[in-house]
Amino acid sequence: MSRTRITLAASAAAVVVLAAAACAPQPQTTTPGAAGSGAPDCTTGSKSLHQSGRLTIATDSPAYEPWFDSNTPSNGKGFESAVAYAVADKLGFGKDQVTWVVEPFAHAYAPGAKSYDFDINQISITPQRAKAVDFSTSYYTANQAVLTLDGSAFAKADSLSALKDAKIGVQVATTSYQAVLDQLKPSRKPSVFNTTKDEVTALTNGQIDAIVTDLPTVFYLAGAELDHGKIVGQFGYAGGDPEEFGLLLPKNSGFTPCVNQALDSLKADGTLAELTRKWLSASASVPELKP
Repeated sequence: MSRTRITLAASAAAVVVLAAAACAPQPQTTTPGAAGSGAPDCTTGSKSLHQSGRLTIATDSPAYEPWFDSNTPSNGKGFESAVAYAVADKLGFGKDQVTWVVEPFAHAYAPGAKSYDFDINQISITPQRAKAVDFSTSYYTANQAVLTLDGSAFAKADSLSALKDAKIGVQVATTSYQAVLDQLKPSRKPSVFNTTKDEVTALTNGQIDAIVTDLPTVFYLAGAELDHGKIVGQFGYAGGDPEEFGLLLPKNSGFTPCVNQALDSLKADGTLAELTRKWLSASASVPELKP
């Protein structure tokens, strides 16, 4: 309960009256997250929201499978679209209370104000990024994977060392670049591209020998963007530490604890595991590449 400092210049009788009033029982606020309760306000009317009564969610465009379907995040199809709506539901928002906005991947974790409540876009949680933004707890742990073409000299590589001399392509501002340097230890620096479409074009044209990106995206590229794509294998990132994707929020957002609570609930009731199986089940069939 807030307290106001009062300077009393009244009579002794007035002091007695004020003291009695202060000692009288006061009404207690029991609404979770109410102002002054010490708990985050996770209601749909929270002042921490970008727009009261609505949940504003960002992702990039185009939004690829298996994360999204038909470049339409609002249809609820694809792993990240489904996760976003599951989080919204746990927070008390119906589908008609969710607004999607476009946020380019590389801009998401730049410092400054945000025009959304959280961004879901395969964004890896890193200490460097966390200096400028908030991250939720992880909703997915992803391995990196290697994609090449059938007939490539590297199509049958069975270890990371066998890829040392390959010309590798990665997407700009992703953790794949550092993963390649740390794990593949290539003889030449990876080539960096603005989009996965640019990577696919470079692979098809022979500018690079292979693409390295997260495993679900490799499945999509192999199945939908390439006629003769070959998934070589998958590998862990940064010396075996998992690469975890988190929801990205504005720095010091009052809504960060709320999305964490929602994700914790989705993990506890099995929803997150079920969504992972539904949309990303093919990942388990890819061989693991060792040093």
